[in-house]
Amino acid sequence: MTPQPFSVAAIRELFPALRQKVYGKQLIYFDNGATSQKPQIVLDTLAQYYALENANIHRGVHYLSQQATSAYEEARKTIQHYIGAKGPQEIIFTKGTTDSINLVAFSFGERLKPGDEILISAMEHHSNIVPWQLLCERKGCHLRVIPISKSGELDLDAYDQMLSERTKLLAITHISNTLGTINPVKELIKKAHQVGAKVLLDGAQSIQHLQIDVKDLNCDFYTFSGHKVFGPTGIGVLYGKEDLLDSMPPYQGGGDMISKVTFERTTYNTLPLKFEAGTPHIAGAIGLGSAISFLKGIDMHAAAAHELELTQYAQGILDTFEGLHIIGEAKNKTSVVSFTIDGMHPFDIGTLLDKQGIAVRTGHHCTQPLMDFYQIPGTVRASFAFYNTKEEIDIFIAALERSIQILGA
Repeated sequence: MTPQPFSVAAIRELFPALRQKVYGKQLIYFDNGATSQKPQIVLDTLAQYYALENANIHRGVHYLSQQATSAYEEARKTIQHYIGAKGPQEIIFTKGTTDSINLVAFSFGERLKPGDEILISAMEHHSNIVPWQLLCERKGCHLRVIPISKSGELDLDAYDQMLSERTKLLAITHISNTLGTINPVKELIKKAHQVGAKVLLDGAQSIQHLQIDVKDLNCDFYTFSGHKVFGPTGIGVLYGKEDLLDSMPPYQGGGDMISKVTFERTTYNTLPLKFEAGTPHIAGAIGLGSAISFLKGIDMHAAAAHELELTQYAQGILDTFEGLHIIGEAKNKTSVVSFTIDGMHPFDIGTLLDKQGIAVRTGHHCTQPLMDFYQIPGTVRASFAFYNTKEEIDIFIAALERSIQILGA
């Protein structure tokens, strides 16, 4: 699909949820870091599958099964081409980013030995912390944390010093869900590979904002969730280099991931089915394929420039508020503005904004260690997508000023 000239107004018309009102106010949706809204084409794709193509895949010879199988596998190819994977066998459907990371932790993690080290950063989501803690407990490995500056940027000198022959995996977020920091992942990957380590990128916050090419990045694993990239919930992707996935044992056992089963032993299916046990989220995968096809019709470079402009515009205005502190001021960031206000709890601010039709996220954003670093309980987070506008930010700013007045009184 050839990208069309970028038009926010035209894009907004494709998202039914953006046309609704809440509490009598036009909805302003600034919670895209948690989940994105869905274009009509994705909603139509899901409805068509359940209305006309509903059948189990891979094992049926009848017409509906063949139609569903074809749509499911076409979705895999669509995603493969979009992120630049070598072949569809490198695309594993999972429940989402969390499931993908756990798959790697349990399968790739089987090769790790006591004393091996896994590196993560201080800005990670819980999904990219807890699975590695569990792995370290099982295998006797050590989890090491790359520190960050107060501005929300990685300490690259510390990273260089932490790398050694004991480093077996770097698992790091591409874009921080709380800070908006875009990490210099190509540089990080190159240095990790120099000591023989593999690299997993948490792409939950990057695929919807950046054009991803896994071959160019040269990451070993890349993970993302469908619901953050304008697709359905409960579906996601693990990309892995073919030779690496081939060498890893299955994560779960069951139907479709087998070649032959006897009571004495089982042989496993080839990639990617080896890692897709049981009936998958068929509609979700097909819907995710539709969302990725939708993105192929958008000029993502123009979209990224628009999102950066929104971020800088909002942050520039918020910087003028007395007692307001922006959490995360990296030079290279996008689509997220997190902040605190002296004497006011984020939950109270979020509640008052909601009553004015504005959806933001409040709390620790599943980054409690990061909140501990900044010594705060949580933030108000406004996160943007390419369908948001400066006009919405102006309304948000006015609503925030009213909320501050109410709480101050």
